[in-house]
Amino acid sequence: MSTEKEDKKKLEIKEGGLTYDDYAAIDDGNRYELAAGQLELMSPAPTVTHQLISFEMQTKIAQTCKLDYIILNAPVDVILSPKEVRQPDIVLVNRKRLDIISKRGVEGTPDLVVEILSPSTLKRDKIAKKKSYAYYGIPEYWVIDPNSAVLEQYILADDRYELINIFQENEMVTSPNISCISFTMAEIIEAIPDSLM
Repeated sequence: MSTEKEDKKKLEIKEGGLTYDDYAAIDDGNRYELAAGQLELMSPAPTVTHQLISFEMQTKIAQTCKLDYIILNAPVDVILSPKEVRQPDIVLVNRKRLDIISKRGVEGTPDLVVEILSPSTLKRDKIAKKKSYAYYGIPEYWVIDPNSAVLEQYILADDRYELINIFQENEMVTSPNISCISFTMAEIIEAIPDSLM
């Protein structure tokens, strides 16, 4: 039986050819994502503000969508391929597609993924993850900026994301793909104590 140190060494030697099984075998207390077969260390735990925004969004989405969608929050593995495993902040899967949800995570393309920005994840969320989510055919991607309380809505078109709307304040957030979505960013932000914004 190999030690944790030996297992880490094996992963380092493999460098770029890691699979979900390699990723799932890591138990070092850190959180990772797997991008094109390479481990990416996740930043420290999200801030309380980040967590509250995530919770409020889940709550609002659940109020109108829970009968039609499974709503999951990080950390949950979205296994897009054996070499691509991401952990979006929020994931929606239509209940008609429950076959893509397993004990391991979401195995396939969800209907919507949401990332809430933080300074340490800005480039990853707006560049690397956006490319990955588009490549694997996720039809809708939202990016939330806590500082400006803005939701950017991207829709997949010709294998690339197109920014189709920016929601702020009291504008009703809607989706061309998910008809039950109905909330405002003001409702999300108003639920968070001023001292945390």
